[in-house]
Amino acid sequence: MAQVRRRLIVRGRVQGVFYRASCAREAQRLGVAGWARNRPDGSVEVVAEGDAAAVDQLTAWCRRGPSRAQVDDVEVVDEPVAGGRGFTVR
Repeated sequence: MAQVRRRLIVRGRVQGVFYRASCAREAQRLGVAGWARNRPDGSVEVVAEGDAAAVDQLTAWCRRGPSRAQVDDVEVVDEPVAGGRGFTVR
């Protein structure tokens, strides 16, 4: 299957609600590599790489987030595949 890499900027109430840890669990469940980190502006940045269908599923999850989050917007940018492994919280 085709491999893809996406950078997501998730805006809304996404810090202080376990967004990054929940995203990491979902990415690991889907077999997606990458990372998630808080940004100074209150958004969360996620880089996701792997099978296109799995990255699509993680992108859809990011649009909802965990139960305590309120996602207002997700900016999605496709990037060249870098061959990452594992998913970390930064």
